Amino acid sequence: MQELDSVKINFDSGGLWILNIALAVVMFGVALGITLNDFKNLLKQPKLVFVGVLSQFILLPFITFLLVNLIKPQPSIALGMMMVAACPGGNISNFMTHMAKGNTALSISLTAFATFFAIVMTPFNFQFYGGLYQPTAQLLKEVELNPLELVKLVTLILGIPLVLGMVLRHFKEQLALIISKVLKPLSIFIFATIVVIAFSNNIDIFNTYIHHVLVIGISHNILAILLGLAVAILFKLSFKNRKTIAIETGIQNSGLGLLLIFTFFNGLGGMAILAAFWGIWHIISGLLLAFYWSSKSD
Repeated sequence: MQELDSVKINFDSGGLWILNIALAVVMFGVALGITLNDFKNLLKQPKLVFVGVLSQFILLPFITFLLVNLIKPQPSIALGMMMVAACPGGNISNFMTHMAKGNTALSISLTAFATFFAIVMTPFNFQFYGGLYQPTAQLLKEVELNPLELVKLVTLILGIPLVLGMVLRHFKEQLALIISKVLKPLSIFIFATIVVIAFSNNIDIFNTYIHHVLVIGISHNILAILLGLAVAILFKLSFKNRKTIAIETGIQNSGLGLLLIFTFFNGLGGMAILAAFWGIWHIISGLLLAFYWSSKSD
C-alpha cells in the first residue's frame, strides 16, 4: 500500500493546459444559463442558501475529515477525499435535479452561488482539514502547497468564466442562449474525451490500484448524498428541495479536483485515482438516484 503514495499518473503539461481550458469553457457554458435574477431569487430564500452552504461547504468537509480518521486510508487517498469534499457541486447536478423532478431553479442558483463561494472555501477547506490530519499534513509539507496559488487557479478556472458568461448573458441574451446550446455539450464532450485519454494512458495503474479506492469512493459518495438529505430533512424543506440539496451535496466538481491534483500534486497516485473514480461513480449514483426519485412526488 505504501507504494501507492509514490505512484504518479501520466499526464503531460500539454494535456494539463487543455484540461484547464476545457474546464474553464465548461464553467463559461454553465454561466450562460445564469442570470442575476437567479441570485436575487435565491437571496429571497435565505434558508435554502444557508442549508446549501451548510451541507456542502461546512458539513461535507467535516464529515469527510471524521471518515478519514475512522478508516485511516493511505495518506494520498485521504487527501483525495478531502480534495473532492472541498470542491463545489458539479454542473451535471442541474441535469440530475431536473431528471429527479427536484427544484431545478434552486439547483442552478446553488451551483452558481457555490462556484463563487468555492473561490475561497475550496482552498480553505482543503488546506484546513489536510493540515489537521497528521499523515496528510506531512504530504502537504512535501509538496509545499502555496494556498495563494491555489486560490488564483480556482479563481481563473471558476470565477472569471462565470463572471464573463453572466455578463454576456445580461447584455446579449439571445447570443448567449445560442452559444450555450452549442458550447455546453461540446465542452463537456471535450472534457470527457481528455479524461478518457488520460484514463487509457494510465489503465495499468488503475487496474493495479483501483481496488484501494472502490469501497471508499462509493461509501464517501453515498455518505455525501445522505448528508444532504439529512440536513434538508432537519430544516424541514419540501421533498422537492430535499432531492435538490441531496444531489447538490453528492455531485461534486471532481474535474476541478483532478485539475488541482495534476497541477499541485503532479498526479499523486492515491489522490488522482480517488478523484477519477469519484468522477465516474457520482454520475452513476446520481443518475440512479434521479431515476428513482423521478417517480416519487411530495
